[in-house]
Amino acid sequence: MPIPRLSLERTALLVIDVQERLLPTIFDGDRVVTNCATALEAARILGLPSIVTEQYVKGLGQSAPAIASAAAGHAHIFEKTRFSALIPEVDALLTAQRCDDVLVAGVEAHVCVQQTVLDLLASGRQPYLLTDAISAGRPDQISPAFRRMERAGAVPFGVLGACYEILGDAAHPQFRAILGVVKTLRAPISLP
Repeated sequence: MPIPRLSLERTALLVIDVQERLLPTIFDGDRVVTNCATALEAARILGLPSIVTEQYVKGLGQSAPAIASAAAGHAHIFEKTRFSALIPEVDALLTAQRCDDVLVAGVEAHVCVQQTVLDLLASGRQPYLLTDAISAGRPDQISPAFRRMERAGAVPFGVLGACYEILGDAAHPQFRAILGVVKTLRAPISLP
């Protein structure tokens, strides 16, 4: 059985529902915003296809300003009402870009993130959980969601580790640019 490894040619970033009105309820929400924005900026530098979803914008508002700013000019933004972010438009984009590996970040771990990850696995894709860029309103739901997703086949990762694995070599032409971006990352607060 092959070991899942990220590669520049077949990886996309999916940031799920990091929205203004939802964020005040999210555990360690500032970290999630910072790390998701950093992942979007790194994806831009590396030329990875980037997708941002927004759940029920009328009720939850648009993406947080830092997410919108980091996504501007390069990320595809889709509104949805389904909990899973693997809506037809996202599925079609991943297929068109030939992205079988998907870096997953956002909220909420036990709802939209988990259902997206399970759908990605069911579609034959390999999800990578950017665990330092995922959270939920109820901290007690985060660890069980991570366990379920990992047992189903998702690979846990951090934003920093994902960047280095995609680069593969300090001689990569974007290495220094990525170093400049990842210094903004924030470590997660320990869960109870």
